[in-house]
Amino acid sequence: MAHDSLDFSMLAVDSLETAALTKAQLADMLFEQIGLNKRESKDMIDAFFDLMGERLIAGEEVKLSGFGNFQMRIKAPRPGRNPRTGEMIPIAARRVVTFHASQKLKEQVQGEADIGGADEAPE
Repeated sequence: MAHDSLDFSMLAVDSLETAALTKAQLADMLFEQIGLNKRESKDMIDAFFDLMGERLIAGEEVKLSGFGNFQMRIKAPRPGRNPRTGEMIPIAARRVVTFHASQKLKEQVQGEADIGGADEAPE
């Protein structure tokens, strides 16, 4: 069964019991709501994250339309300090992954924050 696009925002996540969404929960949602079998669901989620990791390691940007962009960045070496002793220690250059939310995601998150009314501007 092929799916050209899948809008994860449309999947029901009401049954989540933890604060974190796990790969196993994503696979269960594909099984329950899309109709893939459990093995296909798990394999699809694993393949998705494996591919994202491979592309980031290769230095490519990963863009998820309507969600955001992930990119690999190299942080320069810098001096650091041991907070316990105050001793200066060098922090080596390293590669880090950064995420920048899309405007659509930012608007959705802000919309959820506005539901409480605390952030509304006076008229």
